Amino acid sequence: MMTQIETTVHYDNGYEDEYMLQEEEWDRDMLLDPAWEQQQRKTFTAWCNSHLRKAGTQIENIEEDFRNGLKLMLLLEVISGERLPKPDRGKMRFHKIANVNKALEFITSKGVKLVSIGAEETSAKEGLLLWCQRKTAPYRNVNVQNFHVSWKDGLAFCALIHRHRPDLLDFSKLNKDDPLGNLNLAFDIAEKHLDIPKMLDAEDIINTPKPDERAIMTYVSCFYHAFAGAEQAETAANRICKVLGVNQENEKLMEEYERLASELLEWIRRTTPWLENRTPEKTMAEMQRKLEDFRDYRRQHKPPKVQEKCQLEINFNTLQTKLRISNRPAFMPSEGKMVSDITSAWQGLEQAEKGFEEWLLTEIRRLERLDHLAEKFRQKATNHENWASGKELILIQKDYETATLTEVRALLRKHEAFESDLAAHQDRVEQIAAIAQELNELDYHDIASVNLRCQSICDLWDKLGTLTQKRREALERAEKLLETIDQLFLEFAKRSAPFNNWMEGAMEDLQDMFIVHTIEEVQSLIAAHEQFKATMPEADAERQAILGIHNEVQKISQSYGIKANIINPYSTITTEELLNKWEKVKKLVPQRDGSLQEEMARQHAHERLRRQFAAQANLIGPWIQARMEEIGHCSLEIGGTLEDQMTQLKQMEHVIIAYKPNIDKLEGDHQLIQESLVFDNKHTNYTMEHIRVGWELLLTTIARTINEIETQILTRDAKGISQQQMNEFRSSFNHFDRKKNGAMETDDFRACLISMGYDLGEVEFARIMMLVDSNATGIVSFQSFIDFMTRETADTDTADQVVASFRILAADKPYILVDELRRELPPEQAEYCIMRMPPYKGPGAPPGALDYTAFSTALYGESDL
Repeated sequence: MMTQIETTVHYDNGYEDEYMLQEEEWDRDMLLDPAWEQQQRKTFTAWCNSHLRKAGTQIENIEEDFRNGLKLMLLLEVISGERLPKPDRGKMRFHKIANVNKALEFITSKGVKLVSIGAEETSAKEGLLLWCQRKTAPYRNVNVQNFHVSWKDGLAFCALIHRHRPDLLDFSKLNKDDPLGNLNLAFDIAEKHLDIPKMLDAEDIINTPKPDERAIMTYVSCFYHAFAGAEQAETAANRICKVLGVNQENEKLMEEYERLASELLEWIRRTTPWLENRTPEKTMAEMQRKLEDFRDYRRQHKPPKVQEKCQLEINFNTLQTKLRISNRPAFMPSEGKMVSDITSAWQGLEQAEKGFEEWLLTEIRRLERLDHLAEKFRQKATNHENWASGKELILIQKDYETATLTEVRALLRKHEAFESDLAAHQDRVEQIAAIAQELNELDYHDIASVNLRCQSICDLWDKLGTLTQKRREALERAEKLLETIDQLFLEFAKRSAPFNNWMEGAMEDLQDMFIVHTIEEVQSLIAAHEQFKATMPEADAERQAILGIHNEVQKISQSYGIKANIINPYSTITTEELLNKWEKVKKLVPQRDGSLQEEMARQHAHERLRRQFAAQANLIGPWIQARMEEIGHCSLEIGGTLEDQMTQLKQMEHVIIAYKPNIDKLEGDHQLIQESLVFDNKHTNYTMEHIRVGWELLLTTIARTINEIETQILTRDAKGISQQQMNEFRSSFNHFDRKKNGAMETDDFRACLISMGYDLGEVEFARIMMLVDSNATGIVSFQSFIDFMTRETADTDTADQVVASFRILAADKPYILVDELRRELPPEQAEYCIMRMPPYKGPGAPPGALDYTAFSTALYGESDL
């Protein structure tokens, strides 16, 4: 809203003095009339809402709803098309005052003197009045001399509508004596067909001697805005064919961008959920298939999409450059298909991809561990179940009830040996339970059967313990009735049981499965095995001692006439059983030696794979970094022409593409490492993921840099910028690029412009910053700087030139006919205009007349067509 300008209205016939007295009387009455204040509120509330609705909001009470400054700032943004400073969001009084001050400072910055408040569109009162007089001059009973009583009968409003839109009402049928009907007709048509909100009440205008001038002006200005804007002519004279050709080419590029963006976004939409799925499979084979699918994605499916994304950005930048240098509006892709949208979707894809391979490998390692534990559980459970088989039947026997004293004592000693044996198995049962617990924690797929078997073993173990205690108690009760039996058998039993347990443990350990991932782990197992072998002589001595006891028993038995196959009453272990187990232990030792040596060889092979991968990665990583630095140096060099830089970059691109087999070979080595389940590599800091990311960034950077040079060449050739000018621009930019990162900060950019002869005030510099840094990032890129300098130094097409050309073809008419277009333009471009040019809606036009002004301004983004 601008300052209201007061004017003096002159009347003929000698009534001026009388009229001025009447005006003063009206003004006094108006100020004393409460209805006047209400009308003011209603009118300006409607006017504000006519703008605020564009921002999806409105006000109810103009005195209250602007108090915190928020909607006042939003209104100014809608009217000006500019962004105001960020408002304070607090609810305290000082927050509200701060927001109102921001709004007032913005108004002041636009050169508006805040004396009194009026409508923005009525800043030139005389101009608006003259426009109304000119438009309504042909109509009977309409004499617009002011912005109050001249509008009371409603005919002036109807005349404005009919002059511009005769299809909306029949002026000849209107009656001057029906002001209420005329006013309501005009207000209804304006609201329904012209998108002008109903700011006035017909009754208030009729019943007020002098309608409020500001309210009428505000409302009439909306008609001016609705009708006058479409009549402006804005296009360049001799460039219709060129302009249309450029437009057709740009539309094709836009369609191609939309297609490629849709396809890429659809691929991202399909792929992202797959990468986000972290549902593990039940078996190793299924997880390895997932890993293979991921390898295919990284090596086959994603690289083309990386190139497509890069090419899409390049196409977008090229299109925007062409639009900019031809003075066309910037291309705005469909909703959700901006480069930023694609970048965001791509970031989501890579975020989902991040950690997916690591998760796969972790799951494979977990399943490997599960399979190992499950097999170990089955082996130990089987061994224990075999040992426990039949033990319950032995423990529940009541043979001591009918045994002799000697036999009972023998049974007791035998039971002691069994207790020793039972205690020796305690650790094995605990190992079985521990393995089952770990399988539970690792979510083994067949955990139900494991838990069932483990429970069965534990239950039987508990039962054996209970039965053992009961049998001991029974035997101890009988022991008091028994005498000491042969000490030699007892000695045999006591020594053979531990030795037997030692051999059973040794056989189990020698056959125990193992899983290692490093040479050091294998060496640890070998060392433990060597320690075991060191105990063999001592064990052999114990074996010989037990065998000596057996021989002594045989000798005594024979001397007393006992049969040679006499059974030791104190032990279930026979000498033959001990000898057989000893032989088995001796055979298992070299077998274990062989298994460990084979594992050592496998780990050495893994180490060779690590070193082979590291040797290549340690060359490829620095090579990629060096190429990145070369590209950066080349893009900032001043010497030589843009074509020279393009040639140099193309050579770099050729070298980079030719390097691809090295990446592929490294991928192959990486696959071998993964297939061997090798998860670490101390010989390099580079992972395959580092190399992939670096390689993709290198390809993207070289393509984007080439595109930037192509854009500069395109800009230079289209705008007539000389190579010398381009070098001067680059030299200035490089000088003020303090951090040498391809961007100037705000203060450096200001200094750069001053150095180039710009006389900068705050307002002008703010305007320039809006051009070069529309997102308010605080930095100016080289491309933005070049675009700005190109606009400042090069000639551009304008909408005025195209309108003037059409006016010449139309013989100075405000519209053009189809026949004229087909006569004056080539067939293809004539049909292009006919299909897109809207009908002319001004007065006096024949059927089929086309609006070349609206069409031309649309080409340059200056209308909504």
